[in-house]
Amino acid sequence: QVQLVESGGGLVHPGGSMRLSCAASGFTFNNYIMSWVRQAPGKGLEWVSDITITSRSTYESDSVKGRFTISRDNAKNTLYLQMNSLKPEDTAVYYCAKRRYGYSRNGGMDFWGNGTLVTVSS
Repeated sequence: QVQLVESGGGLVHPGGSMRLSCAASGFTFNNYIMSWVRQAPGKGLEWVSDITITSRSTYESDSVKGRFTISRDNAKNTLYLQMNSLKPEDTAVYYCAKRRYGYSRNGGMDFWGNGTLVTVSS
């Protein structure tokens, strides 16, 4: 069974940094594009970032571009999100997600983790 388990969330001050991890199992990790998606309190889902199979390409939303860096370690079946210069509006539950395809970003996500809460507050 597919499992995606996020970790690394918690409380951080504005301007601070935090690194999230996602441990993947139950599928061939290095055959799929992986994603981070977030949901702020009372808001809808917001796509954050994608990374291709070999890390050749990454994609970030305008709201996080230049501050967040997605990466993956295929040998460890682990996805990461390095978050710098955090802002209060980054407060959200962050979800790791597997995209349906390894070759297209247009197929949506078919599996999700349970999320980890990041709170950016003074």
